[in-house]
Amino acid sequence: MSKVTVVGAGNVGATCADVLAYREIAEEIVLVDIKEGVAEGKALDIWQKAPINQYDSRTVGSTNDYSKTANSDVVVITSGLPRKPGMTRDDLIETNAGIVKSVTENVVKHSPNAIIIVVSNPLDVMTYQAHLTSKLPRTKVMGMAGILDTARYRAFIASELNVSPKEIQAILMGGHGDTMVPLPRYTTVAGIPVTELIDAEKLDAIIERTKFGGGELVKLMGTSAWYAPGSAAAQMVEAILKNQRRVFPVCIKLDGEYGIDDCYLGVPVILGKNGIEKVIELDLNEEEKALLETSRGHVKEVMAVLDKLGK
Repeated sequence: MSKVTVVGAGNVGATCADVLAYREIAEEIVLVDIKEGVAEGKALDIWQKAPINQYDSRTVGSTNDYSKTANSDVVVITSGLPRKPGMTRDDLIETNAGIVKSVTENVVKHSPNAIIIVVSNPLDVMTYQAHLTSKLPRTKVMGMAGILDTARYRAFIASELNVSPKEIQAILMGGHGDTMVPLPRYTTVAGIPVTELIDAEKLDAIIERTKFGGGELVKLMGTSAWYAPGSAAAQMVEAILKNQRRVFPVCIKLDGEYGIDDCYLGVPVILGKNGIEKVIELDLNEEEKALLETSRGHVKEVMAVLDKLGK
């Protein structure tokens, strides 16, 4: 029986669990949270709409009892605090690294063979933390950011061209945030290069909007997004459980790919039953390589903060 655990029953985690259930991606979904009753309540709510939306996936909630997560095939970690007024980046890293470390220890204790997907922020460094703590192969600990960033990019292009978002294919690389590396050369609309359909100025504007896509939503709502991030994490789970071998941009520790060692960056991979089956190395031009190097430098700076904390 396929089993998925989602740690963190906030907006992102609950959305991920809901998508996993109504699309019947897993037979059992366990939602875990530190707040008393929250995971149980949301899991029960999702289960109670099964007769309405016609699905069989069972959802179970747990307040910090990881024994219920035992033998999970995939674990999605969404736990962590948002950055608060007066909190420095280093403060946020220290707080969330402690949370992700504790969660990962509990996850590995009960599901030593699970594949771990990290959604917690700062994404790249939290993937680093989970990898360090779990001691699992790099192919089994990954971060979800590239699918979300690419989805925003594709949605903006679809709006600009007034076409179905299903027709847009694209890849983004690098860190999650304003140093991400969009690749217009690898962006197509039903196989047509996007550069033939959108002029350079408009495409640059779309790229800039994508880089700050999360911030745009925070300004509008006063909080970060959850529908798209939760759905993106669920899509990764589906690719793994169903061995779809889909090509997605995923955060992974690079070991020589793109000439980069020991850095957690988003790159295109093949995602299947074993986790990351293969890292795909694109033939980047000089401009793209320079952008990726800038992103690498930024992520390494954040990783250095975690190293100093000795987590």
